[in-house]
Amino acid sequence: MVKHPFDHTRETAVIRKILIAAAFAALTTTSALAQQALRIGVEGNYPPFSSIAPDGKLSGFDIDIANAVCAELKATCTLVQQEWDGMLPALNARKFDMIVASMTITEERLKAVDFSDPYYDVPSRWVGKVGSFPDVKPETLKGKKIIVLRNSPRAKFVQDNYKDSEILLVAKETEVYMELAAGRGDIAVGSSVVSSEGFLKKPEGKGYGQIGDTFRIGTGGGVGIAVRKTDGDLKARINEALKTIRANGTYKAMAAKYFDFDISGS
Repeated sequence: MVKHPFDHTRETAVIRKILIAAAFAALTTTSALAQQALRIGVEGNYPPFSSIAPDGKLSGFDIDIANAVCAELKATCTLVQQEWDGMLPALNARKFDMIVASMTITEERLKAVDFSDPYYDVPSRWVGKVGSFPDVKPETLKGKKIIVLRNSPRAKFVQDNYKDSEILLVAKETEVYMELAAGRGDIAVGSSVVSSEGFLKKPEGKGYGQIGDTFRIGTGGGVGIAVRKTDGDLKARINEALKTIRANGTYKAMAAKYFDFDISGS
């Protein structure tokens, strides 16, 4: 079959139109993203990751991460303060579009939501009065009261492994150490960072210390940004934003404001 002499010209014109349309679509997508308004769920009771000043201003490492990711997404973002227990239901009810609240990635949570790549990972630690226990074996803590944040991987870890101990579940990580200092428990388990910065380094932590070694709960997931399972595109863009702030030094500079060690988990 002999081609019409104008076929090549027509094909070129069609291809040009397709390329122009694709470029316009890309520009439209970028423009839409730039104009996008996102709501970010944060907690505010987990220093140094998040805290609320008397004037209502939020600050902390989680807050900085939320703002940095938002800047990379080129979106207009609003921080929505939410109590810990209601975080996942509020996300799926569309009260906000993502959660940046030191939420550990676990198999159980992955049934309800999806997560970005981890943006930090720190071990847990046991805290009690200095010299109170030689170790933290289940038999050693039999009959003792353990304080832990409810609805957390640490709570599940304690409930699964310390069945002969009494467990006091509290609503906020800061309350773990308040209850311990008040004598309403024998030993506590929490974040190695929060227990140190929020309790052990403060006057109220005098006489208390780490019991046993730090440890990581066997999820291996680290801490990620939670999104709805239907928001795969948002998750992908968040992951790109996290890669960018790690590569350009933003992450390191933010982390240095709060920690004197590598929190990245890399």
